[in-house]
Amino acid sequence: MSITEEQRLRFQRARDAIVQPGERERNGIGTQMEKTVHAVCKQYVDPDPSHQEIPVGSYIADIYDGEKITEIQTGSFAPLRAKLSAFLPSHKVEILHPIPHEKWLTWIDPESGALSRRTKSPVTGSFYHAFRELYQIRMFLKDPNLAVRLVLLDMEEYRLQDGWGRDGKRGSHRYDRIPEKLVDELVLREAKDYNAFLPDNLPEQFTSREFASLATRKKVRTVSPSTMLLVLSEQGVVTKTGKRGNSYLWSAAGQETEENNKSGR
Repeated sequence: MSITEEQRLRFQRARDAIVQPGERERNGIGTQMEKTVHAVCKQYVDPDPSHQEIPVGSYIADIYDGEKITEIQTGSFAPLRAKLSAFLPSHKVEILHPIPHEKWLTWIDPESGALSRRTKSPVTGSFYHAFRELYQIRMFLKDPNLAVRLVLLDMEEYRLQDGWGRDGKRGSHRYDRIPEKLVDELVLREAKDYNAFLPDNLPEQFTSREFASLATRKKVRTVSPSTMLLVLSEQGVVTKTGKRGNSYLWSAAGQETEENNKSGR
């Protein structure tokens, strides 16, 4: 789970090609049809416009270079299921999913367009935030033609102050996100790649709550521990081994085999 200096520089070049200095002040934020994170990621993967927005069967691929399809998915993976059903039988497919790492928030007054002073979000994103989306396509994850590329990005998020409550922030709408820096990447291509989600200090048996505490260090607000473990169990990385009170017990697959061998089972 590390990136090279060449990757960092390539991402910065892609960002600079999309986010021109002064452009937001002149033209407003998010006025383009394609949101900024999506556009920068597409430029990062393949800047050749002849490979972008290519018809493949009944669908349009974000990127197709003649060998591999890349889909940039900034939101829910659920809408991808139809595309994956169509693409995977005959094409290599990679899903690139950007995840906010460190995030700064700027609020926009919907009437005047005035921008607030930016503030840092207390939530630090991690690869574990992808589990909710991986769950949406779990039926495809073992397909040898599929890879999922998780990309951690520092970014600035602009939100319209159009919600309810005194400050208009509850129920507000996101306007755009501007990526600032590439932090890390994790590619999930084979079942063994999911071992990256197992913490080093994982005990021989653990509950879902214990797993979440050890793996994420901080609470992942949008992902339930049971969702994480279900995805990992379907990849053969963990197995259910029993119960402790009302909680199921799990073991890393390798640990379970080792313990069974020690006990002669």
